Amino acid sequence: MPTDTTSTAAESATPPAARKLPRVAVVHGDRRVDDYAWLRDKANPEVKAYLEAENAYADAVMKPTEAFQETLYREMLARIKETDMQVPWRRGGYLYYSRTEEGKQYPIHCRRKGGLEAPEEVTVDLNELGEVRTFMALGAHEVSDDARLLAYSTDDTGFRQYTLYVKDLATGKIIEKVAERVGSVAWAADNRTLFYSVEEESTKRQYRLYRHRLGSTAHLLYEEEDQAFNVGVARTRSREYLLLGIGSLTTSEWRFLPADQPDGEWRLVAPRIPEQEYDVDHHGDLFYVRTNDTGRNFRLVKAPVAAPGREGWTEVVPHRPEVMLEWVDCFQRHCVLVEREGGLPQVRVTDLRTGESHRIAFPEPAYSAFPENNAEFDTTTYRYAYQSLVTPSSIYDYDMEKRSTTLLKRTEVLGGYDPERYAIERRFATAPDGMKVPISLVYRKGLVRDGRAPIYVYAYGSYGFPLPITFSSNRVSLLDRGVVVALAHVRGGGEMGKAWHDDGRMMKKRNTFTDFIAVAEFLLAEKYGGRDRLVIEGGSAG
Repeated sequence: MPTDTTSTAAESATPPAARKLPRVAVVHGDRRVDDYAWLRDKANPEVKAYLEAENAYADAVMKPTEAFQETLYREMLARIKETDMQVPWRRGGYLYYSRTEEGKQYPIHCRRKGGLEAPEEVTVDLNELGEVRTFMALGAHEVSDDARLLAYSTDDTGFRQYTLYVKDLATGKIIEKVAERVGSVAWAADNRTLFYSVEEESTKRQYRLYRHRLGSTAHLLYEEEDQAFNVGVARTRSREYLLLGIGSLTTSEWRFLPADQPDGEWRLVAPRIPEQEYDVDHHGDLFYVRTNDTGRNFRLVKAPVAAPGREGWTEVVPHRPEVMLEWVDCFQRHCVLVEREGGLPQVRVTDLRTGESHRIAFPEPAYSAFPENNAEFDTTTYRYAYQSLVTPSSIYDYDMEKRSTTLLKRTEVLGGYDPERYAIERRFATAPDGMKVPISLVYRKGLVRDGRAPIYVYAYGSYGFPLPITFSSNRVSLLDRGVVVALAHVRGGGEMGKAWHDDGRMMKKRNTFTDFIAVAEFLLAEKYGGRDRLVIEGGSAG
């Protein structure tokens, strides 16, 4: 790796210096001086000139590595299988899937009636839609119950600004352009009524719910005035109810409507209470409710649909300080809980007839596992995705009755990739306050821990989102050159439950950074890599 030539270039190039222009802000009596606030003005020619100077400096520093960059690019591209197909998933007599073709930029969304031997029907081809545009993305893709109509939304701006259309799948013709700036979409059971949410232009907050009967004018049903809250609409897996979710980062409430009564009145599950969250799934005459009303890591309760308020909640799974209840999926005969314990996801299956439960076993010390497309309600099969730092993304079907697992597809990595060449470790660093911070490590087997290897450490640590332990075919180019890769699961994320999030936000945000420093110091002390060969990265809010 050409680190010496890069260092020489960095020393000879002169980095640009941003001009200091002090700007004073006084908030709640606190005076703060920002020397670089002027850089926020995108229309300022001086800002553009400074950014161009920074880019020129980066180009100068990296110029000696141009040939190496090209080598890496070709390696990474050669591992990607461009022509591929998603595992099909079933709903309403059809198999739905997306596929990619070599040389085409976007996926093609398709279906087949009954089985894979049936003729393919293309529902949305983003390549065709994007032929005369520089960008194209798919948002909603919702098929009516009779499988005749598709409600889909596309963004051609790159700013998550989606326009909603309805397409006749028999003719392939668009029969309505419904609305712009659309978020969530759901069909009623009558196959002609749509519910959708719309964003506020200035804030991109989803704040309105509309009902639209095809061929008529849309009706505004709900508008959320609190700027902290967004709205979203969905259909339950049972297909019996429509759900309206209204939530902020810390508070939520839900309303419901029978799917066969689109003109009916939406009923409240339970009114919002500040700093309390809950969400809802449906089974028979019950709602299953995941709530944090008695503890930050959530518990599971059930409530009668006829009277779903808090006073009728019956506990199913209690709050557990060491286990975060992340997700609930209800099926006809089973309930699946996605939990997180010890920083790793666990999937628990409960038989609703007997109450007996068990966990799906996962084979590696550090991994990600999460629900896949599970659209069918009356099924004994649960589909999930699994991957690790060395195992490519894999789709499994799990038989909830027989407790058996079937691998449906593992993403193919071209070029002879062999996961047995690499090792995964799960280690813990000690933060200054004594907290144990998880680390997920991967490196090529045969690593000599002498403190001389290059080491790359990445972290996120925001919004309560766990840093996913995922496979990257691009990462192989680093591992094969002796780089040790570490994911630091610092506070502010959700790896160890809500308390882990709370300890890395607001007045405790400092913990995110001291955790990261502790991880780096631990890895150096354990001689996974050298101090002068340490690379760190974070992005977005991380």
